Amino acid sequence: MGIIHPLPDLLISQIAAGEVVERPASVLKEVLENSLDAGASRIDVTLEEGGVRLIRVADDGKGMAADDLPLALARHATSKIASLDDLEKVGSYGFRGEALASIASVARLVITSRTADSPHAWRIASATPEPAALDRGTVIEVADLYWSTPARRKFLKSAATEYAHCDEVLRRMALARPDVHFSLSHNGSMKRRLASADFPTRARDLIGEDFFPHARAVEASAGPLRLRGLAALPAYSRSGRDEQYFFVNGRFVRDKLLMHAAREAWADILHGARHPAYVLFLELDPSGVDVNVHPAKTEVRFRDGRGIHQFVFHALSRALAAPLQVGDVPAAVTTELPASRYSGWQRSSQGSLQVSEPAMRQYFDFVAGSQPASAQSADMAKIAVPPAPTCGTSPTLGYAIAQLHGVYVLAQNTQGLVLVDMHAAHERILYEKLKTHCDAGQPSTQQLLVPIVLTATDKELATTADHAGALEQLGIAISVAGPRELAVRCVPSLLAGGNVAELIRSLLAELSEQPASNVIAARRNELLATMACHGAVRANRSLSLPEMNALLRDMEATERADQCNHGRPTWIALSMNDLDRLFMRGR
Repeated sequence: MGIIHPLPDLLISQIAAGEVVERPASVLKEVLENSLDAGASRIDVTLEEGGVRLIRVADDGKGMAADDLPLALARHATSKIASLDDLEKVGSYGFRGEALASIASVARLVITSRTADSPHAWRIASATPEPAALDRGTVIEVADLYWSTPARRKFLKSAATEYAHCDEVLRRMALARPDVHFSLSHNGSMKRRLASADFPTRARDLIGEDFFPHARAVEASAGPLRLRGLAALPAYSRSGRDEQYFFVNGRFVRDKLLMHAAREAWADILHGARHPAYVLFLELDPSGVDVNVHPAKTEVRFRDGRGIHQFVFHALSRALAAPLQVGDVPAAVTTELPASRYSGWQRSSQGSLQVSEPAMRQYFDFVAGSQPASAQSADMAKIAVPPAPTCGTSPTLGYAIAQLHGVYVLAQNTQGLVLVDMHAAHERILYEKLKTHCDAGQPSTQQLLVPIVLTATDKELATTADHAGALEQLGIAISVAGPRELAVRCVPSLLAGGNVAELIRSLLAELSEQPASNVIAARRNELLATMACHGAVRANRSLSLPEMNALLRDMEATERADQCNHGRPTWIALSMNDLDRLFMRGR
């Protein structure tokens, strides 16, 4: 007699529930998706004990007829697809037709629903629908989760933890559909009430006010692809991935390809131990993405994964590298600088802290002598304070007025005061220039008239021999000059004025940890960042006003100049209103 036998339908559903119904949040997700597929404009969620005792979801969608209610509880019965062609271009949240059947096998499920043309509602708890009272829409109640499989219930966490997971599911749905009203109640207490709104308002309600000052708008398209949403600058980085929301055609996903593309976009401006924050929506033809990968439907597979990765990476990189912005001009700042006075300014495209001297002379002539004598008191004549240009012509970061403790540059713009960390800013400028030169395949180098000879350890000698080619690609010519010596004959021109010996030792220390075969491909940008850090102007170096202004102009011409290579801000601004509040002016 054979030992193989078919499983009963209930056991089949309970096995399937192991993948679909992991915890109360999984149930809530499936039911919310059904409500949205039904065209609901209002969804009210009630939870008890984290959803373990009760999950109740009421919506005002199109509802279900009495004949459809028994089929809704049957496995693989759905109104959303009818053929393989439908599956390959599915646009609804649900399509498997197994969620409600799986839930019913491990919990007490009751569905009450009414269509617009039905004289009354219908309720089903077992096999036969019964008349019931309900306005248009559907109410689904899931009680006593895992009552029929008590072993599964032991794996659930505390009610507070399960509620937190349910709340996160609702947050994701609410972000994807800001046009829908959502409410959430737990143990009789109202936790969330989200009126239908536009996306920025909904995002502000769910993510919080702190996110928005650092958020950059993302809007990009290429053929059938479109990416939109908000991405936060590194100043709002997180210790975890709790504020990373990626939606594909309105569906929240945890896709490794998309997360990697996002991570790469932040790689140059975010410290390795921190995580970016974003809310992003990728839209494409449904036939270009397979959502039938896992029952939870949080994993997807793209037809052109490489193209999607590149599109997302470049769209985010452009958004994060957007030019520095200047806001409205405070009423208190009205001094005008005529365009003819600073038209000679030149943005340096290469070199360290270069400046157009004729333009600077024009600027200082204006500051020192072009104002009427009657406008200057005897005391104020001793201090040359640059006037703030108008918004239409003023540089974003304004003009330098002083240096503080050899670390910060103080500048005045049309808004108020700008403080710049000169080392962090110069480091970013050098890094971007070094990358540009390497990308062009022709790093700008400077031959040293007298080679710099370094005393080296055995490890440094071996690393030099192994990685001489890699260093040459970075613009550094170095060779073994003796039993314990290295000779440096050429360095990148941007770094010629820095501490070459210290730079070489740092690079050799990093290279010693990498195989010679893939060091440039794997760690080029990290090596360039090290070079930029060593070449940047150091603290306690006194800069002249022309040098400080040249630094400001270079920042304005450099991508990602808001952050240094480690993700720290390079500058902050205090508006006149901020300063007035600090000094309690107007009170």
